Amino acid sequence: MTRTAELSVVIVNYNTAQSTADAVRSLLETTRTPLEVIVVDNGSSDDSVDLLRAGFPDVDVIEAGENLGFAAGVNLGVARSRAPYVLLLNPDTTSLPGAVDALMAFAKHHPHYGLYGGRTLRPDGTLDPSSCWGAMSIWSLFCFATGLSTVFKRSAVFDPESLGSWARDAVREVPIITGCLLLISRSAWDDLGGMDEHFFLYGEDADFSRRARRAGHRPVIVPDATIVHAVGGSTASSGRKMCLVMAGRATELRLAWRAPARTIGLLLLQAGALLRRSHPTWKEVWHRRRDWRDGYPHARGALLHPSKTTTSGAS
Repeated sequence: MTRTAELSVVIVNYNTAQSTADAVRSLLETTRTPLEVIVVDNGSSDDSVDLLRAGFPDVDVIEAGENLGFAAGVNLGVARSRAPYVLLLNPDTTSLPGAVDALMAFAKHHPHYGLYGGRTLRPDGTLDPSSCWGAMSIWSLFCFATGLSTVFKRSAVFDPESLGSWARDAVREVPIITGCLLLISRSAWDDLGGMDEHFFLYGEDADFSRRARRAGHRPVIVPDATIVHAVGGSTASSGRKMCLVMAGRATELRLAWRAPARTIGLLLLQAGALLRRSHPTWKEVWHRRRDWRDGYPHARGALLHPSKTTTSGAS
């Protein structure tokens, strides 16, 4: 890395040593933009730090010493960064040739958007729509609670958070860009105060995008910035993962919504879990609703250290 870095890439690692190494390798092999790579290790127990330092001596590996979660981990990495742009990148991604370069070029030519995301594919080449989402609303939560969003999956009307059948194949402004692939200038990041550390895992990018829009930014998807996303590797069970997702949504409702909409939204979240409880994943979500419905920080201890809390008999 002999040229001054134009981009700081921040990856948060938690017990995903090999996939993180693969993500770093593909990033370096497919990107021409001068960059620095910062990996924040959240107290991994799988020798991630030694593996990454041995394999990539130019990568800045920060040992957090404990599992800080995504928001705090990202903030720690960005605080160490020096480049004028910051890219958040998941450890379970593979950068395709020119993807990051395309994202940077678009941002430089269209600075008025302020927040930039790309297009993600699954390993089999099909679309992974999770690079962006629509924002939660009373209507979207009603559709979730009544099952309309499941019956009419990818419907722009009845599953509005999915953004309909749009294949992420055109430049388009969106409400939420996920932390899987998120580009922003360092100055804008600092103005927004980084990620909100009320969040532990899931929901922080929705909150960040909401605050960015409120500050005048226009989150946009750049389809030429295409990566492969394997979708998750650091949460154990699908039930617990969905509980963490619900905790993130509950936290967003509690932080950003006013009463009575906040109360209605939380009730609709629980109603959606009740409706789906015949499925093993949702059975766990419903059973553990007391653990996630108060949001973070309560949900972190309740879901990740269940012995410290009562998880049954929720009312």
